[in-house]
Amino acid sequence: MQVPVMLIRVIDGELVGRPWYMQEPLYLQWKKWDCQSDCRYHCMLDREKENKLLNLVPVKYHGKWPFKRIYGIQEPASVAFSALNLAMHFHGWVSFFILLYYKLPLKDGKKAYYDYASLWHIYAFLSLNSWFWSAVFHSRDVDLTEKLDYSSAVVLLGYSLILAILRSFNVRDEATRVMVSAPLIAFVITHVMYINFYKLDY
Repeated sequence: MQVPVMLIRVIDGELVGRPWYMQEPLYLQWKKWDCQSDCRYHCMLDREKENKLLNLVPVKYHGKWPFKRIYGIQEPASVAFSALNLAMHFHGWVSFFILLYYKLPLKDGKKAYYDYASLWHIYAFLSLNSWFWSAVFHSRDVDLTEKLDYSSAVVLLGYSLILAILRSFNVRDEATRVMVSAPLIAFVITHVMYINFYKLDY
């Protein structure tokens, strides 16, 4: 009787072709917790237990404070607060939308009377995007989620500055808006490219 031979290969640091009983739980696979990162996490917890017994203060590991994960979520409190921010921004945007298009009178062509409506819609979208990626990043810190989080935050901050200038100085002319926004947009794009393709230094 021949025993079937199971081929297990290593591809990109992961074992491929393992039987189901040798695989990580689904929530760990989904969060990309591989063997090495899982080992780092448990070693960090063990080290912190030792430090606590010796009355030593917590230290950072790989630039991060030691947090206990819950169901694969790396920083549960940060994820919860980011999700709450996301929900509040969504609620605010929906309230603004209802106010503009259902409670206030409209111009011809069903356009809002408020001249800055489109700018605030863009702000809402960028805010929702930023808080979404913040929640994703804090649930699992990998290179991609870190870049998406910080890039989204930079874009939101840059746009907030543009919006503050346009609103504070009551800039209504489209050409003037473009002249004010263009240099700031160029700076934001340059910075996003810098942190994504050169050095992620924040």
